[in-house]
Amino acid sequence: MRWVLRVVAAAVIAAVLVVGGTAYAVWKQARADEQAPADAILVLGSAQYDGVPSPVFEARLDHALALFEDGLAPTIVTVGGKQDGDRFTEAEAGSLWLQDLGVPAEAIVAIGAGTNTLRSMEAVAEVYDDRGWSRLIIVTDPWHELRANRIAADLGMTTLASPTRQGPAIFTRETQLRSIVRETAAYLYYRLTGSTPETRIGLG
Repeated sequence: MRWVLRVVAAAVIAAVLVVGGTAYAVWKQARADEQAPADAILVLGSAQYDGVPSPVFEARLDHALALFEDGLAPTIVTVGGKQDGDRFTEAEAGSLWLQDLGVPAEAIVAIGAGTNTLRSMEAVAEVYDDRGWSRLIIVTDPWHELRANRIAADLGMTTLASPTRQGPAIFTRETQLRSIVRETAAYLYYRLTGSTPETRIGLG
């Protein structure tokens, strides 16, 4: 019985260390901004309402626009499919928003595929290879950056993290803590299974 208890205790301690270490990695990556010249700025999609980006999505687009205007990349990539009944994809909504603020249509690549992070990144990887790109800047919420960049690396893409610092995902400490817990679980799920548990309604 004593041996069994020791094994259980060791397993619990190991699990706590793994979860705690992952949560720390999510937090640490969220604080980083690695912006540097790249081939394109990738804005990960979020909800849109009949072509109008949600506040979360708009915050990401606004940051991508600032990077574009600073000359860090000549192209902005919007990505994301649509839910049943939607008229617009997330990619289209993002593209329209950027064009309304003066970004030339030819400087935008809209990839209307994917309703979660993994599927969207798989679609981006095809364009990345086709265009011979060597580096992307990923723009998303701070807590989402670790998983997004991990997936990108697994798909053969070189990326930099430059998260938005505004929007509903950033407002309160309660929101931030909830996001860290959620992304810790999502990151561990991805590393264990190679898949992703979320849709845009959930963790996307």
